[in-house]
Amino acid sequence: MSAADGRPPDAGQPEDRPAQPSGLLDLLGVAAVLLDDEGRIVLWSPQAEDLYGYTSEEALGHHAAPLLVHEQHWDLVIKKFAEVMDTGRSWGGVFPVRHKDGTERLVELRNMRLLDDRGDFYALGLATDSTTLRELEREVALSTRLISQSPIGLAMLDTDLRYVAVNPALERMHGIPAKEHLGRHYREIMTAAKFEVPEAAMRQVLETGVPMVDQATIVGRSPADLDHLHAWSISLYRLEDPQGRVLGVADLVVDVTDRYQASVEAAEARQRLALIADGSARIGTTLEVGQTAQELAEVTVPELADLATVDVLDSVLDEHRRASGSGPAVFRALAVQAAYPTEAVEAADPPGETVAYDADRLATRCVRTGRPILIPRVNDDDLARIARDGRAAALLARAGLHSYMLVPLTARGQILGFLGLSRARNPQPFDEDDLALAAELASRAAVCIDNARSHQSVRNAAEALQRSLLPDHPPRLPGLQIASRYRPAQATYEIGGDWYDVLPLDDDKTALVVGDVMGSGIDAAATMGRLRTATSAFADLDLDPAQVLQHLDKITAGLEHYIATCVYAAYDPHRAACHIATAGHLPPVLVRSGRRPELLDLPTGTPLGVGGVPFTTTTFGLEPGDQLVLYTDGLVETRQHTIDERLETLRRLLDAPGLSLEETCDRLLRELRRPEDPDDVALLIARTQPFTPGR
Repeated sequence: MSAADGRPPDAGQPEDRPAQPSGLLDLLGVAAVLLDDEGRIVLWSPQAEDLYGYTSEEALGHHAAPLLVHEQHWDLVIKKFAEVMDTGRSWGGVFPVRHKDGTERLVELRNMRLLDDRGDFYALGLATDSTTLRELEREVALSTRLISQSPIGLAMLDTDLRYVAVNPALERMHGIPAKEHLGRHYREIMTAAKFEVPEAAMRQVLETGVPMVDQATIVGRSPADLDHLHAWSISLYRLEDPQGRVLGVADLVVDVTDRYQASVEAAEARQRLALIADGSARIGTTLEVGQTAQELAEVTVPELADLATVDVLDSVLDEHRRASGSGPAVFRALAVQAAYPTEAVEAADPPGETVAYDADRLATRCVRTGRPILIPRVNDDDLARIARDGRAAALLARAGLHSYMLVPLTARGQILGFLGLSRARNPQPFDEDDLALAAELASRAAVCIDNARSHQSVRNAAEALQRSLLPDHPPRLPGLQIASRYRPAQATYEIGGDWYDVLPLDDDKTALVVGDVMGSGIDAAATMGRLRTATSAFADLDLDPAQVLQHLDKITAGLEHYIATCVYAAYDPHRAACHIATAGHLPPVLVRSGRRPELLDLPTGTPLGVGGVPFTTTTFGLEPGDQLVLYTDGLVETRQHTIDERLETLRRLLDAPGLSLEETCDRLLRELRRPEDPDDVALLIARTQPFTPGR
């Protein structure tokens, strides 16, 4: 889109108003850091604090390299700094920096030498988050491409109704080059008296902010073609910045001389914009590969295609399987979506199955070349290369497939699979615009699929680690019957640090443990494993529960900022007594026959890892049939209810005589847990039984 120099209408006058977030610089949050000639930080902007995590007090006066760069990059940074300071040549690029929280982040960096009035040199570093910049570049590129290809004439006029931007479609309609529009008043271009109507409409839209859509149709002659009548349908919108300041008016013009053709093209352009917006909102709502693929297929059907298939290379989902550069390609089908019942669905690969496509098939060629394939009009030879075998080709022929395209799913330089789109009932063949739209949707979906794939790999590793660390119940426990459950979080697809344990002790005693390491992921699961191992070791020493927690507290304090809650109970069947201590954990529930379940009133204690606070052991008796319910906060905590309300619900659900322990566990998870709950759950229920020593 051709545009003026970008200055606001009143660029000749200084603006006297408070600085407010507006424009690309504020969206990017450009950070400025000034270094002296020895590399020490002497100026530090608020945006630098946001980008790097350090406050000005923490940054000023320090050398930049040790503060912001990992040690392996120091030599490069010092070399580049010296080049900038010695030669005055600027340097820029994408560079990994160390955030205050210890993570490594990529920033887009520009460095330049500055000279003050005393002849001293300084180095100015301007930086912004690389991911944010790339996102903005992609959005701008997408918008520019869509506007430049739109059949609708588009102009932007300032508050004085002077042209500041014109797209190629309007340039062609007017027959006047874009450069001759810029800076000129609307009526200098559209001189006929009839154009007083849209001029008045523009002023009304500027004043009220109410858009006018297809409400003004003008018939007349353009300055470039005075010999022929033209008809234009005009839509107007007021343009405002994020703070509501009026920038001007957008003028959308459709040449309706050939009304039907123009209206079809306009509808297609709007549909593409809407489809991209819809895809942005609907694709990638979860970190689940199959669901993301299904969302991509649903977005494209029926708006773009009659049938959509999404397949990924099996080697992408199975890290142990290596992709072959020749011969058949092995795909795993993820999604099939049809606009109506059709035999073409039978020709597609069923979701979940793996299928090998020979090297001459289009699917194989697409993923090995990384290039999209467009077949506007499909013939019999094409069907043989589209389908996996002869039967599938016959099904596609009977279904009436007449137009087909394949788009590779590419993310971060890796080809994941392909999106296949077919038309049968839709009479229009696919064209290049359809291919560009499909490529944009596939590109966005591929990143989501890759994120989901990576996340699932990490999640599987963490879950496998955590489940390997959770115990199997001993076959027999003196005087106790046990049931337990562990449920990972489903809403966030993160593994947490919840655990339970059942530990046989000397003299027929049993230790019951439930704990929760705060945090999630592999680190939390690994920390949980270390605490569980330590708990088992201390339990073997036949220590008092408070002493066990005291030792665990010391261990947790050395685990790099981790803290955990825990409840430790030791049951002695000889004395029918339970000794219990808690470390910042929610109170266990005691269920006695003939009584309402009660929350044990125990000294809460502080979480493990806080240190310096002693723990207290409480002892109470248990009769045969009594139940002790231990759980983590994921069972009862929600954002919609107070903890007291949820604990009361837990007591009510436990007031159900006659249920087995397994049935009780299932009931609690069914009634208290929801798919969107963001935390994992560990649940342990122990029921006392009659005990005879020596048996």
